Amino acid sequence: MMQLFTKLARRKKEEIKDEKIFLASQWQLMWWKFKRHKLAMVSMCILAFLYIIVLFCEFIAPYDPWERFEDYKNAPPQLVRFYSKEEGFRGPFVYGMKQEMDMETFRKVFVEDESKKYAVRLFVRGSKYKLWGLFESDLHLFGSKDGPVFLFGTDELGRDLFSRVIYGARISLTIGLVGVFLSFILGTLLGGISGYFGGTIDEVIQRTIDFLVSIPTIPLWMALSAAIPQDWSVIRTYFAITIILSLVGWGGLARVVRGRLLSLREEDFILAARLTGASEWRIITRHMLPSFASHLIASITLSIPGMILGETSLSFIGLGLRPPAISWGVLLQDAQQVIAVAHYPWRLIPAFFIIVTVLSFNFLGDGLRDAADPYSR
Repeated sequence: MMQLFTKLARRKKEEIKDEKIFLASQWQLMWWKFKRHKLAMVSMCILAFLYIIVLFCEFIAPYDPWERFEDYKNAPPQLVRFYSKEEGFRGPFVYGMKQEMDMETFRKVFVEDESKKYAVRLFVRGSKYKLWGLFESDLHLFGSKDGPVFLFGTDELGRDLFSRVIYGARISLTIGLVGVFLSFILGTLLGGISGYFGGTIDEVIQRTIDFLVSIPTIPLWMALSAAIPQDWSVIRTYFAITIILSLVGWGGLARVVRGRLLSLREEDFILAARLTGASEWRIITRHMLPSFASHLIASITLSIPGMILGETSLSFIGLGLRPPAISWGVLLQDAQQVIAVAHYPWRLIPAFFIIVTVLSFNFLGDGLRDAADPYSR
């Protein structure tokens, strides 16, 4: 009898679930399917955390990214501890550092000085900054009043690498969004014109895309970046790099839009809109593009990592952003020499953030691409 009641309850639950699916909108179905992609959900949380850092990088960074600590050049990362031999468990702290001579390599190296303990506290007053260029403050998320705290170590000039990585995220993560936005406009506009009107216009646009695709990407970036004047400001160089990446990266999206419009322009609902007197612009923007908006979202998400890697590559080889600009690619310029990486491996930390960001965008794009067709099993 109990088994019968169990089967009936299970069947009722499945019927309610099926009814819920049948009554749900397309966007609800997409969200339910997206939630089942665990990697995409985790990646979305990681990216949300990174962009929160971008918004509040001045507050999160413990030091000004250009502040130099002359006595701590090329200092290694400090480990935050909660236990000391003398006091046992206590609040978070780091040991101080002192220089000693390594008798094997005859180089000066930093070692922990256990006689000095620097307590790490939240909401510490430090160097002044302007949040978003509007609000002046000197409050930082964490720090120490007893001595310096270098979670990622320092560079050859004694600048805190953690602060520089946090500030570098602002350029490296936003250049992908701005570049993809411009590529989206170009790809959607030209792809829509090509797919809807066809004929000579389609031929010209497609041959232009073929020409751009046939050019090797890195040499093309190098040639366009080399045309940027050396005396330009950081802001002008930033927007120039963004425009360069956008001009090169719109072809793939344009072909996606063209292919979808070619399959949609003969559909009945498009013919009905044309018979009611709707303009060509309204048919494209109000009827055709929204029908595959989910595919556009997935394509945009998957193209952002390419923009980030493009800026990083150009800055790494010295043809993109240059100091005093701070981006992950600029920070990796210090890791170009093998001997520097061998002696100071913490200079590769920005590469870890690039890898995590690119993987997160790829996983998020995979989840959106699967959710774009909620009716598939």
